[in-house]
Amino acid sequence: MQQAYKYAIFYFLAFSLLLLGSSVLLLENKIGFSVSSVLEYYLGNEEKFLVEKSWSTILKIILPHIFAFGLFFMVVLHFVLFTKHKTSKLFIRLIYAIFFMGFLEMFSPYFIILGLDFFAYVKLISFISLELLLLYTFWLLLSSIFQD
Repeated sequence: MQQAYKYAIFYFLAFSLLLLGSSVLLLENKIGFSVSSVLEYYLGNEEKFLVEKSWSTILKIILPHIFAFGLFFMVVLHFVLFTKHKTSKLFIRLIYAIFFMGFLEMFSPYFIILGLDFFAYVKLISFISLELLLLYTFWLLLSSIFQD
């Protein structure tokens, strides 16, 4: 891998770690990491003056995230092509897992407002899994930068 690529990937990963950290903090602050707080956020709570989320409200949140998630995942996984992992089955599994978890994380609120409370678990598990998968991908990239 060329030195210029190493610098570009390193700086991108540094800012990506800040992005992941801020997403954890925002989820904790806005929704919370318990199933009951996820259900309250989407279904509303009169005692806490939380309004139930509508289809259009969730759509307004999801639309910019679809583009941002897709672009971010594509760039991160594209960087893996510069490493020795590009031909491994791990890379293919990582691609599918990251996009699937991102899909679940974004679209599970629709199932929650339909009354399927189980998807509050799906929302939390997919968020945590997505963060861990991205951290693992970052580790693969960082290890290939410093091994060459």
